[in-house]
Amino acid sequence: MSDRRRHDHELEALVRIGESLIHGTGLFAACDIAAGSYIGTFHGPETDSDGGHVLWVYEHPKDTEPVGRQGENLLRFLNHAVPSNAEFDGFDLYARRPIVAGEEITIDYEGVA
Repeated sequence: MSDRRRHDHELEALVRIGESLIHGTGLFAACDIAAGSYIGTFHGPETDSDGGHVLWVYEHPKDTEPVGRQGENLLRFLNHAVPSNAEFDGFDLYARRPIVAGEEITIDYEGVA
């Protein structure tokens, strides 16, 4: 797990949850976030079953099988958009471009695993 992991009480300085125009509940910037900024780490127990709030990533370039985690922190509320304004490097989330306060933070589900 990342040694930069932010827990929910730390994430709340950067993000909040709210009603999404994309789908149900979404994750929104609580303040302006600069391009390239580390937002947080998607954490939760590993899983081999797909389901709600499961994120699949290849942790290393040579991995042949993705690793799944059942999200337990605020990042579980990320929704899909193309183009997205954030992306994962492993389980760490970064801003792809500047994200303004109040904007929904999105990822491209197809670009994750």
